[in-house]
Amino acid sequence: MEKIAKILDNVRQVVVGKDDVIAMLLAGILSGGHILIEDVPGVGKTTLVNAIARTLGCSFARIQFTPDLMPADILGISVYNRQTGSFAYRPGPIMHQIVLADEINRTSPRTQAALLEAMAEGQVTVDGKTYPLPVPFVVLATQNPIEYEGTYPLPEAQLDRFLMRISLGYPDGEAEKTILKLPASPKEAAAKLAPVITPEELLEMQQAAARTYMAESLERYIVALVQNTRAHEDVLLGISPRGSQHLYRGARALAYLKQRDYVLPDDIKEMAGPVFCHRLLLKPEALIKGNHVGNVLAEILDNTPVPVVTYGWQ
Repeated sequence: MEKIAKILDNVRQVVVGKDDVIAMLLAGILSGGHILIEDVPGVGKTTLVNAIARTLGCSFARIQFTPDLMPADILGISVYNRQTGSFAYRPGPIMHQIVLADEINRTSPRTQAALLEAMAEGQVTVDGKTYPLPVPFVVLATQNPIEYEGTYPLPEAQLDRFLMRISLGYPDGEAEKTILKLPASPKEAAAKLAPVITPEELLEMQQAAARTYMAESLERYIVALVQNTRAHEDVLLGISPRGSQHLYRGARALAYLKQRDYVLPDDIKEMAGPVFCHRLLLKPEALIKGNHVGNVLAEILDNTPVPVVTYGWQ
């Protein structure tokens, strides 16, 4: 699809050597989900989000999460209007189509929880009044996996709100040579990019991705994967029904991104890691033995029979 190629090419101008990460992030957005980007400082998390927002033509706001950030700083406040004698809502930065929640684990649980209603319901409530969020609406949150001193790790209930968790990793030598010449500021780097689609076109793409066909045998395959996470001897907390929904939506979006109107088993297996890994919680004894979530998920994928799917037009 021409629009997909334009989006990917545009973002590649400032995010170098990370085509697979860009594609996975776009698949998450096409799924209509929220995404957690976890990686060490300085690898381009903020630059990636800026570039995506500008490329998609969406309104964008960055919220820098700090220990003193309050819910009202995100949601907005009601301000008294002396002329009318009433209160008027002054929107917060949450009222944008793409919201970067930067270093989300550096703010208090109370402020983190302010995002829950917005992420789950597409609305916010201020002083008893409910205000709908713009559409499309996507939260792209970042966090640093090291230096946890003074941070507030996201609880499992809030982690489960994110459709996927991805990381960028360090670039290779050739890519880093190109990065040397790019602007250091994420905003300045993204400023050179022009939108290639409109928010209305993004909504159409999300709707098209949701129509991607998945065979019933693949639906049973997703259910089997989810149930096997709950039954695994090393797993304390398996995948929730929301997690199975997210894998279903993510696999269809990934197939659409690959310019197919049907899902293959490989789409599900490729999406399983980003969708499942932040949801699985291992037992303490498994961690003591040196096991980790990636190993457990790989074992489950290996031991769950993959259905043979043949579509009539193939």
